[in-house]
Amino acid sequence: MNEQAKRTIRYQAAIIHNDHLLLLKAFDLADGQTFWLIPGGGREPGESEEECIQREVCEETHLHVEVGRLILDQLVMGHDPYQRLKTYACRVLSGEPRPGTEPEVDTADHRTLTDVGWFDLRDSTTWDSLVLNDPLTYPLLQRLRSALGYSAEDMRSARGLTAIDSDVH
Repeated sequence: MNEQAKRTIRYQAAIIHNDHLLLLKAFDLADGQTFWLIPGGGREPGESEEECIQREVCEETHLHVEVGRLILDQLVMGHDPYQRLKTYACRVLSGEPRPGTEPEVDTADHRTLTDVGWFDLRDSTTWDSLVLNDPLTYPLLQRLRSALGYSAEDMRSARGLTAIDSDVH
């Protein structure tokens, strides 16, 4: 059994800036699917949850982040390789977001991560159709929006992140 198969919890980074959430566009060579996802992955032996998130974010986005509070902790149903998702609010400390690597699957001939994008948490109608039609990512983003205090009314009004930013310490 490989190390990836042993990991049961995916630690994820909800990187938020100006009411926008950072997502990664990925291409799965095995099934030809393209989709958006939140940066994250499994813990390495001896690594804390915070260290895992920081490492995964740096590998996948080239960003250095401060890990804040736990936003979501949920069980995963279905065929996902992970049984549980733990999503933390994160704030960018340094770097410019760009597609990084998925060391477990990338090769010299194939890069899984192809793009980064900022998705407005106030207005899901502006989201890419890949997100809107994704049976995994779209419900996750709706749960994140709710956990962060975005309501249907918030989608139509501009609101600052002062309260959220202050929670990410």
